Amino acid sequence: MYNQAQMDNYKSIQIETATPERLLLMLYDGAIRFLNVAIQAIEDKQIETTHNNLLKAEAIIIELMSVLNFEVGGEISKNLFSLYDFMYRHLVQANIKKDADMVREVVGLLSDLRKTWAEAAIIAGQMRKDGKLGEQPGPTTGAITFAG
Repeated sequence: MYNQAQMDNYKSIQIETATPERLLLMLYDGAIRFLNVAIQAIEDKQIETTHNNLLKAEAIIIELMSVLNFEVGGEISKNLFSLYDFMYRHLVQANIKKDADMVREVVGLLSDLRKTWAEAAIIAGQMRKDGKLGEQPGPTTGAITFAG
């Protein structure tokens, strides 16, 4: 049987050895998981559990906003920032109102984005295998990076 310290160590190793694509997907998975717990907590009238899980999801969305690379991502990064900002503000309101439908709306958006990023991760993995990913783009390299 695994104890908590072993599980924490396992999670740390997973994070430390993950590719940027995998880390991004892990953030999405965590946010979606916290939001689903919050939805159930709203329905069960568990105010503290609702609040805590919404805060965790909000923190992940802030992290997603903070890692956007506007130089590499350009318009896509700007659009993602706006979408994350909408989700964050929506969750703040959902927390105030304890509105499960508002949370479900954000789960839907995150799930769609996660699916898209998962598809991009497959492509990035192949590019990494082919040696076309990982270098900084520049006039002489022609390589691209995975920009979240």
